[in-house]
Amino acid sequence: MASPKSFIWTRRIVLTLLLLFVLTPVYVMLSSSLKSLQDVQGSFKWIPSSFSYHPYIDIWKTVPLAHYFLNSLIVSVSATVFSVAVAIFAAYGVSRYRFPGRRIFTVTVLSTQMFPGILFLLPLYLIFVNIGNNTGIHLQGSRLGLIITYLTFSLPFSIWMLVGYFDSIPRDLDEAAKVDGCGPFGALFRVVVPAAVPGIVAVCVYAFMTAWGEVLFASVMTNSSTRTLAVGLREYATQNDVYWNQVMAASLVVSVPVVAGFLLLQRYLVAGLTAGAVK
Repeated sequence: MASPKSFIWTRRIVLTLLLLFVLTPVYVMLSSSLKSLQDVQGSFKWIPSSFSYHPYIDIWKTVPLAHYFLNSLIVSVSATVFSVAVAIFAAYGVSRYRFPGRRIFTVTVLSTQMFPGILFLLPLYLIFVNIGNNTGIHLQGSRLGLIITYLTFSLPFSIWMLVGYFDSIPRDLDEAAKVDGCGPFGALFRVVVPAAVPGIVAVCVYAFMTAWGEVLFASVMTNSSTRTLAVGLREYATQNDVYWNQVMAASLVVSVPVVAGFLLLQRYLVAGLTAGAVK
């Protein structure tokens, strides 16, 4: 049965309004990044009278943006790799084996997502400081400490999502692999992991985005040499002025890796989220 015309037009209008709501801030950022500082500080114009590409050049000189970009890339990729590796083993064990406390473990892992991150800020800071004082391993102010922090954030949801995805993969595949001579690890890496690529990609995207845009812990757990992009953008605001055009340009540059990765992995992400949420 064809949908009524009133429903079709209502859907078009609603989607158009939502699209305008989403794209308007992006247009403001783009147009402001192509203006001089005097034009940005003046009255806002939807169509700039002149364009300048100098903000995209100055962002690398005003702030050590390339260094912050490298820090964010190292921290985000490392946290993603470790999170996915641990989540695969944990989710496979929960999905394929029945053991005492299995349900309690699953509920406990997921319940950690209910608490706001600021509750863990002071305890983690004190733990890292005490570890540094007692062992000489300085986690506070280092990339390793930030990687461990982001790992604790993304791991619970990653495990939960992969458990749902592994449950949707027939157990007969595991049994067939074991009949062919594979052990538990062989069945995992040769059969289950290839079949779970969309779910694993979805977990990778989630873990990377969680680490890439985090501000609260990065502002406390880093110093001038380990600062990430999310915190480094604040340095465009000085005591004397705020370089709004460079802030907008840097914000667009920072968002490129996430947007590009999302567009490239979109079909895997949608498939992984759907299969992981619905059994």
